[in-house]
Amino acid sequence: MACLSPSQLQKFQQDGFLVLEGFLSAEECVAMQQRIGEIVAEMDVPLHCRTEFSTQEEEQLRAQGSTDYFLSSGDKIRFFFEKGVFDEKGNFLVPPEKSINKIGHALHAHDPVFKSITHSFKVQTLARSLGLQMPVVVQSMYIFKQPHFGGEGGVSRRMVRAPVGSAPGTSFLGSEPARDNSLFVPTPVQRGALVLIHGEVVHKSKQNLSDRSRQAYTFHLMEASGTTWSPENWLQPTAELPFPQLYT
Repeated sequence: MACLSPSQLQKFQQDGFLVLEGFLSAEECVAMQQRIGEIVAEMDVPLHCRTEFSTQEEEQLRAQGSTDYFLSSGDKIRFFFEKGVFDEKGNFLVPPEKSINKIGHALHAHDPVFKSITHSFKVQTLARSLGLQMPVVVQSMYIFKQPHFGGEGGVSRRMVRAPVGSAPGTSFLGSEPARDNSLFVPTPVQRGALVLIHGEVVHKSKQNLSDRSRQAYTFHLMEASGTTWSPENWLQPTAELPFPQLYT
């Protein structure tokens, strides 16, 4: 069900995350995979824009954090790649469809399949049951999680946009502390599940040791009522694409 029960809401408020199995139908999953396959097949990324995505601080600043291709991707559909998939000239060493780390950051705005999923009645109902009054969609990504690659996220370290004219184009506030891995809760999910994560919850994803990509569509919501988007955030709304309202 899209509307959270009192016990589900309590669990989300207590744990900071919640798994909703069967949130998307098999048909919706197939539609997204087919559409992303078409997008990848049409991919045309110039050599100088082929950016390797990383969650490691120094690699982030050196690679995507200093490129206009990344910094101006908030209102576009762009491609970010795994490490080691290019030669020294930027040519693919692996099949292009096996090279992508993620596609972002505005699938929700520009592609009809992903827009229909993001703005579906069940997503709107879920957001209302969380108490969101005026949610906006900040960004969306299709993550491939290719075999043998891994990454993690955290809230003690924040990527911010550097002043105009500075190099690199981003920097970090805070640092990533050592964490007790035993405190992380493994959460296996089935195809079609929705993993609801509060923005302040530290989460990570281990290496994919299977022989297939572990694909997921993710989007970020912000409550717009009574809030102000930080001008320091690396991702900024634009005149061409303000953050779209979830409730339409």
